[in-house]
Amino acid sequence: MNALAVTLLKLAAAVAPLLALAWAWHVYPRRRLVYLALIPSLLTLGLIGSDELLWPIVGVDLACLVLAVGDLATLPRRRYFSVERRAEHVSSLRKPHEVTLMLANHARRAFAVALRDAVPAELNPRPRQFDLTVPGGAKTTVKYRLSASHRGPFVLPAVHLRAPSRLGLWQRLLVLPCETRLAVYPDMQQISQYALLARTDRLNLVGVHRVRRVGHDHDFERLRDYTPDDNYKHIDWRTTARRRKLTVRDFQTSQAQRIVFLVDCGRMMTNEAAGLSLLDHALNAVLMLGYVALRQGDSVGLIAFSDAVHRFVPPHGGMSQMNRLLHASYDRFPQLVESRYDLAFRYLASHCRKRALVVLVSNVIDEVNTHQIERYLKNLVGQHLPLGVLLRDRRMFEAVEAATAPDFELNPTAPLTDARPDARLWRAAAAAEILGWRHQVLTDLETKGVLVLDVAPENLTAPLINRYLEIKARHLL
Repeated sequence: MNALAVTLLKLAAAVAPLLALAWAWHVYPRRRLVYLALIPSLLTLGLIGSDELLWPIVGVDLACLVLAVGDLATLPRRRYFSVERRAEHVSSLRKPHEVTLMLANHARRAFAVALRDAVPAELNPRPRQFDLTVPGGAKTTVKYRLSASHRGPFVLPAVHLRAPSRLGLWQRLLVLPCETRLAVYPDMQQISQYALLARTDRLNLVGVHRVRRVGHDHDFERLRDYTPDDNYKHIDWRTTARRRKLTVRDFQTSQAQRIVFLVDCGRMMTNEAAGLSLLDHALNAVLMLGYVALRQGDSVGLIAFSDAVHRFVPPHGGMSQMNRLLHASYDRFPQLVESRYDLAFRYLASHCRKRALVVLVSNVIDEVNTHQIERYLKNLVGQHLPLGVLLRDRRMFEAVEAATAPDFELNPTAPLTDARPDARLWRAAAAAEILGWRHQVLTDLETKGVLVLDVAPENLTAPLINRYLEIKARHLL
């Protein structure tokens, strides 16, 4: 019992200093120190054969202890290093965002360090860590990329540094404060892509089609190169002769019209498609259409709601409105609450009295919510032009398509699993019933004068813009 107590005391005497170093100075032993400690431990076994080895072993123990303590003194201190982070303060969802770290070594000797930025996991840094050798009195610059999987405000508070001692027996973890705030907005790079394609008349590359206007708009806007879709009556022959290249006139459509987006942020928008929530897809498409409408001279507003109205951006024109829309939507997330359509539409009635294109972006799952959507959109007909954007669940369509595949055949003797053909048939039947009910809902909305857009979330942007351009061309608003 006494021998056990002595052993425990020796173990505590060895571990206590290590715990104190880790707690107070963030100093930890490395594998080399463990190997060094094994030398006197193995030599101790020699005492079994001869007691004359006691003092030589004690000498080796003292030598190892002095070596470990001496190497401990060579660990770098906090004042040896400084770091600077350079990055744009605004990023787009799931788009590469470059960050630059500049590490300065103020000591005289070089250090082999491991550098890691304190980045939230939602930002997905690549690469995660850098192994560097920083010469004395020099600076080292490294770059990495972020790809945010979530919108919202983020804080990068510090940079973590791991540096070893001269002999590599110890290592110290240093936290270098360097705060940077990053706001991740919905996909804004698609806006610059749209602007570039619009200037070069190549919008068909992103699925936006030229819509033939009903009637004529007589306000001249600009001259541009002729494309096969243009009406030959719009060719400006004088300019064509001067440029020796077919040139057409562009005319402005009706200006100063209004669009108000009603974006559902409730439980029905929490599902995911292509790695993003339905709300993320909805905001990307809404912001893209908002940019297009502002370029057309229209006024754009936004109401984000779930069980309450969370954001309201009054309809205004001008490209400065784009910043208001971005700031109002970048930190909105879907919530597991029941959406209050009555509050949203009542808020719309009290704050947006002039006629507008009201675009409701939501999802239909059950009959209760569907009845509310149908009821309130129908009541808008006459005062406003309602457009219901109802997002598809691709899994429903895939279940039906799986049962109609050429290789589908029944096998009653197969075990009852998800891979069994008749299980696929039952799943397809349930999906077909839901899709039939959904089709009936869309048909009822259209018969009551509500415009409907039924599309998969990941493919929402181009069809939504095309529907808007069609509405403008047909002068429905």
